[in-house]
Amino acid sequence: MSAEQVFAFFTFSVVAAITPGPSNALVMVAGARAGFVGGLPCLAGVVVGMALLMGGANLGLGGLVQASPNAVVVIKGAGTAFLLWLAWKVASAPPMSDRVMDDAVDFWKALVFQWVNPKSWIVSVSAAATYGAGLSAFPLVRAMWLASVFALAAALSCFVWLAFGASLQRWLTNETRSRWFNVSMGIALASSVVLVLH
Repeated sequence: MSAEQVFAFFTFSVVAAITPGPSNALVMVAGARAGFVGGLPCLAGVVVGMALLMGGANLGLGGLVQASPNAVVVIKGAGTAFLLWLAWKVASAPPMSDRVMDDAVDFWKALVFQWVNPKSWIVSVSAAATYGAGLSAFPLVRAMWLASVFALAAALSCFVWLAFGASLQRWLTNETRSRWFNVSMGIALASSVVLVLH
């Protein structure tokens, strides 16, 4: 992978990772509920899950999914169910002052969510077609390179969302503001179901 290719893919990855979406909303909620350090497991789950998906898409998984209408239906269905469940958990969470940690902070849920998150699939399949196809390296080496570069870009981008969420933590110690925040973020996550069903 040349320096130009790395830079081009890194730029694509930052733009794809930092734009609003279900994963970034989840990371922001994690920061707001658990603080910057407490939200790191969620951030790590998003980054690792996305890197694994990016690697898998570049090893041919993306093409298999695109070629199978049933796989697309399963991913959309699982994504819808998981997003709605997360939206409910966030919207119905107790005020921040009652409990700091929240299920949305969990590493494994954040990791698994990437595999049913439609935005993650779109980004991974697009990257495989645009950047992966142009690389002459062995498939495994190519997949590892792209997954590693994307993981770095995603980590930097998610840090922004986590820091923003953590900056709200003190403001959200007020019970009324906290409940409004929870409901608003739950609605935002539920609204992203439109992406799944589109």
